[in-house]
Amino acid sequence: MDSGSMSMSNMDMSTTMSITMSTTGSPTSTMSGMSMASSTGSSMPMSSSSMMGMDSMAMVFFTSSSTPLYSWAWTPDTTGQYAGTCIFLIAFAAIFRALLAVRVRFYDFLALAKHRQYGGVSSQPLTDAKPISRPWRANEAVMIAMVDVILAGLSYLLMIAVMTMNVGYFLSVLAGVFLGSVVFGHFIANSAAH
Repeated sequence: MDSGSMSMSNMDMSTTMSITMSTTGSPTSTMSGMSMASSTGSSMPMSSSSMMGMDSMAMVFFTSSSTPLYSWAWTPDTTGQYAGTCIFLIAFAAIFRALLAVRVRFYDFLALAKHRQYGGVSSQPLTDAKPISRPWRANEAVMIAMVDVILAGLSYLLMIAVMTMNVGYFLSVLAGVFLGSVVFGHFIANSAAH
């Protein structure tokens, strides 16, 4: 038995493997539908997507104006579309910081809204309000839970944008956090949670 047949003895070779030359002149291999036998005798399917090379999974920052964001449909084709995507990320991160300020000062905003609803004007600015012990109320708990879910969703979407490793997207998220902190940071700075 030669060395080539020994290394393939545990593989089901019912599929094909093709090697082609890419435009850069380096060989590219493609496998489709191959299954590999494990030591227990069962076979594990290997899709072509799981056979990506480690070099394509390298986590390094890069610059490109055509990096997809959230879906293949959202792939900028022009520099203007890329700039628009970066502006969107700045606004998105700033909105995240605004909602974070609302979440931190939720009970203060709620008390102020109820006070104004009944015709009163607060004698104390919102940033100077003292935290008070409140009884648990189902409607308030549901509102806080909704804000928490929205915050979690926004933070995960921002994380996905950063994980594209596109320098422009990364800097846009940071710029949005900076802008949101400048505009809404005073609400968080004076809270008991800070």
